[in-house]
Amino acid sequence: MTVNIGTSCQLLDVVAVSVFTWSFIRLAHLVRRHARTARLKGPPSNNLIFGFPEVLVTPDSAEIYEAWAVRYGPVYQVPSLLGTSRILLCDPKAIAHFYARDTTTYRLTPLAKFLTYMLVGRESLVTSHGDAHKRLRKSITPAFTVTVIRTHLPTFYDTVYKAKVAWDNILENSPDGATIEVQEWLSRISLDIIGIAGFSHDFASLSGKKSAVSTVLEDIANTEPSPAFVYISLLAQLFPALLRLPNPRTRLTHMLNKNMGMISQELLERTKKDNEKGASEGQKDNSITGLLIKAGSADSEFHMSEEETLAQMKVLLLAGYETTSISLTWALMELCRDQEAQTTLREELSQLHGDPTWDQVTNGLPYLDAVVHETLRLHAPITETTRIATEDDVVPLSDPVFTASSPHPVTHLSIPSGTIVSVPIASINRSTSFWGSDAKVFKPSRWIEEGGIPERAKEVQGHRHILTFSDGPRACIGKGFAVAVLKAVLSVLIRNFIFEFRGGPETKVGIAVGVFPRPKIKGEEGSRVPLHVKRVE
Repeated sequence: MTVNIGTSCQLLDVVAVSVFTWSFIRLAHLVRRHARTARLKGPPSNNLIFGFPEVLVTPDSAEIYEAWAVRYGPVYQVPSLLGTSRILLCDPKAIAHFYARDTTTYRLTPLAKFLTYMLVGRESLVTSHGDAHKRLRKSITPAFTVTVIRTHLPTFYDTVYKAKVAWDNILENSPDGATIEVQEWLSRISLDIIGIAGFSHDFASLSGKKSAVSTVLEDIANTEPSPAFVYISLLAQLFPALLRLPNPRTRLTHMLNKNMGMISQELLERTKKDNEKGASEGQKDNSITGLLIKAGSADSEFHMSEEETLAQMKVLLLAGYETTSISLTWALMELCRDQEAQTTLREELSQLHGDPTWDQVTNGLPYLDAVVHETLRLHAPITETTRIATEDDVVPLSDPVFTASSPHPVTHLSIPSGTIVSVPIASINRSTSFWGSDAKVFKPSRWIEEGGIPERAKEVQGHRHILTFSDGPRACIGKGFAVAVLKAVLSVLIRNFIFEFRGGPETKVGIAVGVFPRPKIKGEEGSRVPLHVKRVE
């Protein structure tokens, strides 16, 4: 074999010149942006290449962000990859301004866009911007009205009672209780609820049928990222295509997208046929998919293509199922740690005759409402929002701050186009600056007591002054559905069972890194959460 050395050298020269040119242009952009940005205070870089990589690879960076906000102020700058930086917003007025301009001034970063394309495709509500996002949101909104969610309440109860029957059988000969791996069961409950309410389809996971989607999600959560993958993830902040390199987690992500696509396509075709049959018989399909198909009809004001409908179904299947099961698991774990709160909740629920009605679920059970929202406050499934500015912006601040470049406090912050901006959701939800000295403590009573919500926390816009469901145009469209599911499931489980940590209230818990961070009991494999469960006599 003959190798043309001259040609090889020329090729290397071209590559070298291309890399140098890209680096020079990148550096020029950074210098120009740096000159136009207010020089904010912030932590020094501790790594020449990665900046401050800890906050990018730690499943929960809330305490790090909070410590920096205390030290450097409510808006600060964090070193990132190859000399770049991010601006962190912990100021209520700045956060409200940021979220109000989500999908327009602030859009998905190249990495976030790449990842969401990998998971749910290009046509979904979470990946669209501007007018396309407005159209899709208006199309989907009718599926999540109070009227529609109310019709699904019997489905929520029917599903959780299937789990109750199964647990009763497990505990039949164990008067002192038995160990039940609750995260797996709560995942089954969530999947079957989203299947019936969302797609008019019973996945039958509570009957032992395995779903390809749930299997892949469990595999992702149980697959420990390799050191090589951690470095690739860090570099992907600037070079997202690196995630195409073969590795177990990327393969599982592709498999998840493929399985969700096949399931969604099958359910879409089935729902269309059922709707055609039902229409001729005068029946109405109130499933979320049925309403999406109606929105996608050619004569609809906000017409959706079949590709867009399938993308929304993928989002519903992934986000609706996974985040709900995670929140339910956290709720039971917090109630295991705080037995007094668990008893108080059980006493409130025991006053009812039967399952809570819709009016009771929404307004008549204050302690249940408090437990759900305290869980959502402490354990947001999505821990931060990161966007890139697509145009120059001026962000107002609640309180003046000092910058490194000005001897006088400033009341507005200049954000040049191309700047990466983040809101640390979990940090703000648990910040002592907003929620007081007991901000890290599970304390449902704060939602009931007069003055329980500090005035500073009330400055935070969003659902009940927490950012768990985000805010602005991208606020979670299914938050009402999610809260109703959490309340319905917990009302049945807490009324009928007592939950305890096997190792006592001081049991250590951790985070398993999946598509969303899952809770786990430290020392257990993967994302297992085995609890001691016994029946209420």
